[in-house]
Amino acid sequence: MSQIKGKNTKPEILVRKFLFSKGFRYKLHDTNLAGKPDIVLPKYKTIIFVNGCFWHAHENCKYYVLPKSNTQWWLDKLTRNKENDKSNTRKLESNGWTVISLYECQLKKDKLEATLSSLVAKLSVG
Repeated sequence: MSQIKGKNTKPEILVRKFLFSKGFRYKLHDTNLAGKPDIVLPKYKTIIFVNGCFWHAHENCKYYVLPKSNTQWWLDKLTRNKENDKSNTRKLESNGWTVISLYECQLKKDKLEATLSSLVAKLSVG
C-alpha cells in the first residue's frame, strides 16, 4: 500500500486544471487544516476533497468492491477512513469552511461535465 498515491492523483489533477482554467486560485494539501484537503479555495472559504471510491468506501458505486481476502481487515480500514472523513468534515464546517467531496466515479467521462458544472455553480453561489 505504500505505492498508493495520496496526492496529485489523476482525478485531483483533472479538477485542479478545470478550476484553474475557470479562474479559480487555490492552495494544495494544507497541513494546517483537518484531513489535509486536496484543494483549498481561501477566497471562497471552500475545501474540496477528491476521494477514491474504493479508499473512501463510496456506497452504491461500482468502483467500491470489498476484497474477498482479508475482508474483516479491509472492512475495518475502510470504515475508519469513512469515520475520519466525517470527523474532518465536521471540524472544518465548525470552523466556517464549506466542504465539497467529489468521488472518482463522478469524474469519469459520462459524468464529468455535469460534476464540474455543479462544482462551479456551488462556488459561484457561495
